[in-house]
Amino acid sequence: MKQPIFTGAGVAIVTPFTADNKVNYPALKTILEYQIEHGTDAIVICGTTGESATLSHEEHTEAIRFTVETVAHRIPVIAGTGSNDTAYALHLSNEAEKIGVDGLLMVTPYYNKASQEGLVRHYTYLADRVSTPIIIYNVPSRTGCNVQPETYAELSKHKMIYGAKEASGNISSIAKTVSLCEPDFSVYSGNDDQITAIMSLGGKGVISVLSNVAPQVAHDIAAAALKGDFETSRKLQLEYLELCNALFMDVNPIPVKQAMRMMGFDAGPLRMPLCDMSEANTEKLRAVMQKYKLI
Repeated sequence: MKQPIFTGAGVAIVTPFTADNKVNYPALKTILEYQIEHGTDAIVICGTTGESATLSHEEHTEAIRFTVETVAHRIPVIAGTGSNDTAYALHLSNEAEKIGVDGLLMVTPYYNKASQEGLVRHYTYLADRVSTPIIIYNVPSRTGCNVQPETYAELSKHKMIYGAKEASGNISSIAKTVSLCEPDFSVYSGNDDQITAIMSLGGKGVISVLSNVAPQVAHDIAAAALKGDFETSRKLQLEYLELCNALFMDVNPIPVKQAMRMMGFDAGPLRMPLCDMSEANTEKLRAVMQKYKLI
């Protein structure tokens, strides 16, 4: 039986950059240590929030290597290794495996997309050629590609496909997915405003943007749900809903990087085509951060 790669709140961690647009490894170490000290249950490196789309191959693999070495088995490390090119996804995944990650987060193919049969073939091809657990990442708002519950059900039978990060926002579809999939298939919320809801359906936790600025809060929402204390989880979910929403007032990870800079982290700039928010939105975010006593 497959055991979850992690339970609770895994942080979809930002990639800090220097002023001259290089990966800032000292700043990344500081952020990683902060996360571990404040309750994060897993690190997800080089995901959407980590601006993986604008990392070179060398930066991508080095960021994974640095994270694995820094975390040093204290909590699981999951690497974003998905691509719209199946062959490249395999190449990157195999490199991440050699580095020693605990899991592979693989986004659905984007731009060229795929049919449901194409998704089955894509993920089966990859799963047949890796020895590290795979988490499927479904985020149709970014990719234009949505995994249907019946497709999840087929893929959940594979011994190397352990679960899904579900960011479709469709609770009805997620409920159907949980009902159809193998019992050991782990579903994680990909949206911070749906942690309690998805975990009430059997989800194992969240892969979180919120965790970048409030790791203990995200951990506590998920931990309460894991214990079956949905009243506490619900109260925390609703208490921090405004902060969750503020972190998505612009394209992720624009707001969360801005928020981290407000907190004093050396998160650095965004890589183009992403850019900072307007001054008006920055002040709105600042007000929310102040309300929650994060700055």
